[in-house]
Order: sequence, then structure tokens, then C-alpha cells
Amino acid sequence: MSSTASPSASSSIWGRFSRSHEFWLLAVVLALSLALSVTTDSFLTLQNLFDLLTSNAFVGIMASGLLVVLIAGGIDISFTATASVAQYVALTIGIRYGLGWFPLFALAGAIGVACGLINALFITKLRISSIIVSIATLNIFYGLLIFFTGGKYITSLPKFFRDGISWFEYDDANGVPYALNLQILVLALAFAATWLLLNRTNVGRQIYALGGNKDAAQRLGFHVFRLNCLVYGYLGFIAGAASLVQAQLAQSVTPTVLVGKELDVLAAIVLGGASLTGGVGTVFGAILGVALLAILQNGLVLIGVSSYWSQWFVGLTILGAVSITAWSDRRRRAAEFIN
Repeated sequence: MSSTASPSASSSIWGRFSRSHEFWLLAVVLALSLALSVTTDSFLTLQNLFDLLTSNAFVGIMASGLLVVLIAGGIDISFTATASVAQYVALTIGIRYGLGWFPLFALAGAIGVACGLINALFITKLRISSIIVSIATLNIFYGLLIFFTGGKYITSLPKFFRDGISWFEYDDANGVPYALNLQILVLALAFAATWLLLNRTNVGRQIYALGGNKDAAQRLGFHVFRLNCLVYGYLGFIAGAASLVQAQLAQSVTPTVLVGKELDVLAAIVLGGASLTGGVGTVFGAILGVALLAILQNGLVLIGVSSYWSQWFVGLTILGAVSITAWSDRRRRAAEFIN
């Protein structure tokens, strides 16, 4: 009996996937990759793929955290300021007291969680719109950081931090080294943790329910404040981890470098099919959204397109993807209404 049920189940899974936003986004990513592979010799190389993963790790890690907030029906654009504060404070203390990898990540994560909980407190207890609260805290966190640091850089980082992590090292025929570095490792762990939270825990189901219908979630007895503390605290923790990843890649701490990347992260998640109204979004979609933006920007550079046109192409891609998603949602709702 199981042998006859299995093909039916497989076809049902494939049928649902083929009608999903992720399917079409994956098709676009593969088509774009194929086109760039044909038009340039340097795109489909191991070195370029490693560079893509490493250089876009910060955006990808932050996307894994912001996805949880969006699914819960909120929005937070203060995460770059949170990351800036966590980065500067954690490394300042780490250098002074000789902290290693684990204490550094724990400290940066704790600072990020504290900033996230401040957002959750104002959003839930005072019932202020999450976008308003996060705009305010973005400026507060960032303003305090610049005031107390004077915008000074930190360039004297510990040797172990400058060296980073290099696992499974490999040299190609040309002597170019490759390894599983800190950026790729944390990127993979962040998406894995978010997938487990959303798909393998009861809390994950509550997060989807909260974003889908907050009033219904409250009537069912969901503790909205605790859930908001979890999602905003989780984003804060992810921001703390991402900040150290970025600092290790840049080999310095610059208080002004992270603020301004909010739209890149938000655009990647929206491209991945997450809804700004909550209740909708997947980790796979977020990964594809990050990949599409990264490949598009990288490809335009490789074929020699001006950086000014790069922003235009990215904006056009985002607008097109969001429009298609909105049109598909309207068709689905219309079909459900008719039935």
C-alpha cells in the first residue's frame, strides 16, 4: 500500500511546489545564472561563487532574522544600528579583556537581544506601529553610538579574529586557496536555525499564526508579548552575530558602515515571497531572494554595467517580483471566493 501512496504524495508535493513563488524564483535564479555563465567566463567559477557567498553573508544572515519578524506581522529596520552597536561594544570589550570567539559572539548576541527587546516592549505594551518604533530606535541606537565613539574606527583587532576560521582548506590547480570560512559557516547556521525555529517547533507555528491574524491568535490564548520578545530578540541576536562576521571580513570596525543596508535585506526577503503584512514567508524563499540580488549585482559588474544602472536593474527586479506576487495573490483569493 505504501508503494502506491508514495508516487501520489510525491506528485502532490511537486504540484504544490510548481505553483509556488519559490518555484518561479528558482527558475529566474537558474536562468540568470545560465545567461551569465554564457556571457562571461568568470561567473561560473569556484572563486566567484566563494566570493559571492562571503561578500553577501551579512545580508543573508540578517535576512534569516528579519524573516521571522516579517512572518510574525512586524517590521524592524533598526537591525543595522543594533548590529553596529553590538559590533563596536563587543569588540571593544573583547580587545580589552582578551575574549575568544565564543565569548565575543555571546556578548554581541546579548547586546543585540537587549536592543530587540526594547523594540518588542514599545511595540507590544504601548501598541505603537513596529515601523515607527524601529525608525525611532534606529536613530537612537545609531546616534548614541556615534556620540560615545566619535565615529572612531577600530583597526587593531586580535590576531585570531583577523585570521578568521578556515575549515576544509583546498588549493586549486592555480594555487588559489578555498575554505569554509567564518562568513559561510555563520550564514549556513543562521538559515538552519531559522528553518528549525519556523518549521520544527510549536513556537514557529504560533509565529505564523500571529502574523496571519493577530486578533485570532490572541483569542486562542497566544501570549503576544512573549512572541514579540522572541522574534525581535531573535533578530537582535542574529544582528549581533552578523556584525562580527562583517567586522572579520572588513578587518576593522567602522561605526557608520552598516547603517544603510536595511533596504538590501528587506528587498531580498520580499523578493523571496515574504509578505509585509505577515503570516507568509519561507527560509528557502529568503535564500533565493538573497541569491537573486547577489547574482544580479555580481553579474552586472562582470559584464561591465555601470553601478548607476546596477541600482536601476535591482529596483526593477524587486518591483517586478513584488508585482507578480501581488497579482498571484489576487488571483488565488478570487478563486477561493468563487469556490
